[in-house]
Amino acid sequence: TRRSTFTVVKSPHVYKMGGEAYEMRVHKRLIDISNATPKTIDSLQNLSLPAGVDAEIKM
Repeated sequence: TRRSTFTVVKSPHVYKMGGEAYEMRVHKRLIDISNATPKTIDSLQNLSLPAGVDAEIKM
């Protein structure tokens, strides 16, 4: 899991300590499939994933 944090200052002038802190987390997983059939590859390519989730298939 890669985590990156950043702070956005709310006040335009003197009050630099008053800010909003945000965090973004990126999770990565690797699944290694040996002896994949064409049916397996086709079903993985047509897999419906929720928004924000990406799958990359390498052969």
